[in-house]
Amino acid sequence: MGTDMSEAIHQLIHDRGISEELILRTIENTLVAAYKRRFGNADNAIVRWNDDNREVSIHAKKIIVDGVYDPVSEIDLEEARELNPEAEIGDELLIEVDPKDFDRSSVQSAKQTAHQSIREIQKDSLYSEYKDKVGEIIIGYYQRERNGTIYVDLGKIEGILPKKYQSPREVYHVNDRIKALITEVNKIPAGLQIVLSRTHTDFVRAIFELEVPEIYDKTVEIHKIVREPGYRTKLAVYSNREDVDPVGACVGLKGVRIQAVIRELEGEKIDILKYDPDPRRFIKNALSPAEVRDVVILDEGKHQALAVVTESQLSLAIGKQGLNVRLANRLVDWNIDVKTDAQFGEMDISAETRRAVTELFGDADEYGEEISRISELPGVDTAVAAALLENGVEYIEDFLAMDADGIAALKGVTAEQLDTLRKIIEEYVEIVEEEEDAGGAAEGAAEAPQAEAEWAASGEAAEPEPEAEEIEEYECPECGAKITLDMTNCPNCGVGLSFEYEE
Repeated sequence: MGTDMSEAIHQLIHDRGISEELILRTIENTLVAAYKRRFGNADNAIVRWNDDNREVSIHAKKIIVDGVYDPVSEIDLEEARELNPEAEIGDELLIEVDPKDFDRSSVQSAKQTAHQSIREIQKDSLYSEYKDKVGEIIIGYYQRERNGTIYVDLGKIEGILPKKYQSPREVYHVNDRIKALITEVNKIPAGLQIVLSRTHTDFVRAIFELEVPEIYDKTVEIHKIVREPGYRTKLAVYSNREDVDPVGACVGLKGVRIQAVIRELEGEKIDILKYDPDPRRFIKNALSPAEVRDVVILDEGKHQALAVVTESQLSLAIGKQGLNVRLANRLVDWNIDVKTDAQFGEMDISAETRRAVTELFGDADEYGEEISRISELPGVDTAVAAALLENGVEYIEDFLAMDADGIAALKGVTAEQLDTLRKIIEEYVEIVEEEEDAGGAAEGAAEAPQAEAEWAASGEAAEPEPEAEEIEEYECPECGAKITLDMTNCPNCGVGLSFEYEE
């Protein structure tokens, strides 16, 4: 029995991957279950192994009494002395039970207990093994398909590849090799369920770790991956070392590394781009392979941005059915609108945005700023601006229109401060005047009024001319509301107004 037992134990260890300790415990539980089935109670059952765990025996622990009441747990003194001449009443005696004495039902019960225990042990063992592999790549072979779900032979266990985790461009046949990502490990009544995926972004991450040593050793790190399985993947990477090009490391010499990843993804397009903490540069990179001329931040709080491209790059930036810009949105976590230069020029954007555009494009003549208040002048003393505001002088035009008596009546500002303010205005403000007509005749009324202080490279405010005798109405260049020549501010949007006249 010892040899047979030893061979059975080693067979279980080899075939089921179960540890010897668990197998020995299962055999003990099996013998105890048979004992209980035979005698109705296993409280006094004791299982013992020899030194090398090759033989096992089960014993009944009985108390020596003078007159047996319970033969399962008691033994008469005379019978006990036949086994041990020194036995006395009250002593405990271990009596070996031959398993052959168990009836058929006891043996059957023991077998069921053993099978159930082995299944539970195997389930727990596999669960512990595969639970630690969640997020790792595993290779299996196509076995069968049912209702769109592919069953994959993983060796010790069978995994499932649900339809939703299959790439739309991939087709499998029986015994095809399948490389997939372990996403879930679940215990179910039938055993263990291993859920696989080929659509998760972590699958792409794991493939790159296999193909790019710099990613595996953290020299190059992946900032974020977004993916439309079967169509396109965008990968933002950065390097922890200045001498390592993150994009070049992922592409590899002559594209060897990236081609290996593309083959594994069955030809899916992959854009590898450099991560940049500056959202403008990151957005520009994210719209790869399109070439973006410039990026304008429309609303930083709401993460809204505008990408300006040439006409030839518009369709490439947007992508088929908007796929490229949609993936770029997800990658940078911004809402990106793509416009051509012509479309951008027709847009009505705020003064703040125009200032940002001026900085980006360096073209103030086309996208000029609108600044009309004294407090908005570059380098102006805030105390002076506040004092003038208390005197009712808020706009540059108001200050320029004041005569000597009005200036002398200002409170809270010194003549020196006012002189400094005039110098700032002279430096930054240019008074725009219309050229005389060819005939040289002076016009009494303004034919082309300038309805705001125009800022170009040194944006200057126009000095107001005497009002025209006739009241004429014009449109505010900012909002389109009706304005007249006697107004210094638009009644609708509040923009400062000044008019210049041809003479």
